[in-house]
Amino acid sequence: MEEIRDHVAACHADLVLVNHPLSPVQERNLEKAVCCPVLDREGLILDIFAQRAASHEGKLQVELAQLQRLSTRLVRGWTHLERQKGGIGLRGPGETQLETDRRLIGARIRTLKDRLKKLGRQRGQRRRTRRKVPIPTVSLVGYTNAGKSSLFNRLTDSGTYVADQLFATLDPCMRRLELPEAAGQVVLADTVGFIRDLPHELVQAFHSTLEEVSESALLLHVIDASDPERDEHSEQVTAVLAEIGAADVPRIEVYNKIDLAGSTHTPRWQRGSGERPDRVWISVRDGRGLDRLQAAIAAHFRARRSRHRVRVAARAGELRAQLYARGTILSEAFAEDAWLMELEMEPERTGWLVAQAGEDLQILDPERPQARLVG
Repeated sequence: MEEIRDHVAACHADLVLVNHPLSPVQERNLEKAVCCPVLDREGLILDIFAQRAASHEGKLQVELAQLQRLSTRLVRGWTHLERQKGGIGLRGPGETQLETDRRLIGARIRTLKDRLKKLGRQRGQRRRTRRKVPIPTVSLVGYTNAGKSSLFNRLTDSGTYVADQLFATLDPCMRRLELPEAAGQVVLADTVGFIRDLPHELVQAFHSTLEEVSESALLLHVIDASDPERDEHSEQVTAVLAEIGAADVPRIEVYNKIDLAGSTHTPRWQRGSGERPDRVWISVRDGRGLDRLQAAIAAHFRARRSRHRVRVAARAGELRAQLYARGTILSEAFAEDAWLMELEMEPERTGWLVAQAGEDLQILDPERPQARLVG
């Protein structure tokens, strides 16, 4: 503590940042010694989150985390008031004020939790609505400042805020993305960046937002290829994904910033095997490798699809139109007052196809892929 005090005096510092969690007593004692404000890792992250939050839900989540932290540090704010007074059973004004603050903060925390639960139910309702379409969701995850928002803008032609700073994106953003090779559409989601030793209170406060990650059909794990600590950062991201229940979601590792990583890295797509995910090397800045990334995403969803041959009666024009809307038509031919169609369909939509089977629609050997028809 004496060394820290000497450094603060020599540098004329106005603030001391500690890269570790501090208890309220440690923080108070350190402030007394160095005679300036002290902020630990969790407090700094909360301050950054408070500046980045833009949506109503994001602001509520940040306020909840800040109040939960403040509830353990109230004593420091009322040290100028006496906490005891002469006599048996008497209380001083300081202790009375602390009790009032704790009661008000507790009531506010309960209100925020109720509002976030309501928003979580609304988010779940929207998620169930999307499942009825359904369009799979692809979420961008990764360590903070790895280039997720830049990649999001490149793929979707969006104007999401991008900056070379921690947690530039706090609120999730979603856009529809058309995949190549007739692989259909997906919803691409940009999420908050992860960081080492992420405070558990933040994970709890942002749980409803992070549910979008756990409910995704595919994760794009964006990694800064030029960062010498990329392996350690990847492990931290994997740990956070396990904490929010997304460890089993399929993922593709996207190594970004190859333009800064040296000439040894070139745009390429390395297919995975077994438990190892696919790996794609790209540069968002100059656009190299983005075609390979989209091809990898398309290949992932095409591999999930099942192929079917169906016979649709000529009079069932509406049913034929629904097949075009819900699946990818590979070929089509008209014979004997019926349409013979070969199509690919997502697993989530196969149940709908089976439910339509009847006089107007017959499924011809849906288990085994068939040769394409010549239309």
